[in-house]
Amino acid sequence: MGIRKFAEKFTKPVDEQDREQLVTWCAERGGAPLNGLALRQPVRVVGEIRSVRIVPRAGAASLEATVQDGRGTMTAVFLGRRKIAGMSPGRRLALEGVATKQRSASNPEGGKDCLMYNPVYELL
Repeated sequence: MGIRKFAEKFTKPVDEQDREQLVTWCAERGGAPLNGLALRQPVRVVGEIRSVRIVPRAGAASLEATVQDGRGTMTAVFLGRRKIAGMSPGRRLALEGVATKQRSASNPEGGKDCLMYNPVYELL
């Protein structure tokens, strides 16, 4: 079996290896998996920021950070904020709050995106 795992390490795509390492890292820190979040209940998730953008919402800007844990993604929305020191792509963090689903404009056939509004965050 040792040779099989050794060969697998060199034949597996780098993206797949990175995803597996992220899943392991998130599980070690006690984060709930993003692909199976309980909605409308307090939850703690751990992941890596994939993107950060500023979006105008109802006349005031909000900061949106897309977070992934190797199993799924969610968007953390910070209302009334234009920037948060240290929050940048590639940074790992923990979020605590209530997860909701919102219909996605980019997925018109009924897909939904997971959102968390104004979560408590900890940069790791």
